[in-house]
Amino acid sequence: MAGASREWITIPVPGKERRQWQIDVTFLASSWRCVFGECCQGVLTEPTAELAQGCCSYGAYESDRKVKARVDKLARRVGADIWQFRTVGLGKGVWVDAGKGEWRTRLHKDACVFLNRPGFSAGPGCALHLHAQRTGEHFADLKPTVCWQLPLRAAERDEEDGTTTTVLTEFGRDGWGEGGEEFAWWCTEAPEAFTGGEPVYRSMEAELRRMLGDAVYEEVARYLDARRAAAPPLPHPAEVPVQLGRTRLRRP
Repeated sequence: MAGASREWITIPVPGKERRQWQIDVTFLASSWRCVFGECCQGVLTEPTAELAQGCCSYGAYESDRKVKARVDKLARRVGADIWQFRTVGLGKGVWVDAGKGEWRTRLHKDACVFLNRPGFSAGPGCALHLHAQRTGEHFADLKPTVCWQLPLRAAERDEEDGTTTTVLTEFGRDGWGEGGEEFAWWCTEAPEAFTGGEPVYRSMEAELRRMLGDAVYEEVARYLDARRAAAPPLPHPAEVPVQLGRTRLRRP
């Protein structure tokens, strides 16, 4: 029987609501880092590192009206020197209706309208991210929700006892729906993305605090600090090198 491949902890949420977090220790303790602009192969059906699209090929979906309005307002502040398709975005609008109470950032030339392409003077990448770097703001305060959370994902689950569990784990292929299975490459499966100098719960502290709240984040961080000092958590599957045993020649 195969051993466990993930390690989890459960943390109750303070307050009257009967809620709890189920936290993926294996991913948060891993060395994953974003490799956009380095060895990211994109999310198309063939490896396309040369396009420098990262995970921006399909636009960003958003269901929070406040976030949608904030991005609309911000778009007018981002200059043409760091946003290649500013004229298109402001002229046609940066959002399109995706149905069922969702919107998607407009696609232009086969990717998100905010994505600068190779050859642009400011370099390839998200114009909103570049704006955050220039202004000293955190990109999580500027970008659509899925853009700043990736590769983290939080999904709610109703339990039989009436409580609600929010599962925090990595954004895998299944997060993209059926299309995710067609990707030629995905970063949370790729060993080359697990080369960070610090664990995810430290490198993505700002994002995790926004998702978990300060109190829960600090409890998670204390647990992981102690856990790593005592004995390393289960390694992420993408961090484990494949070792082949000796093969015996079978003679006819």
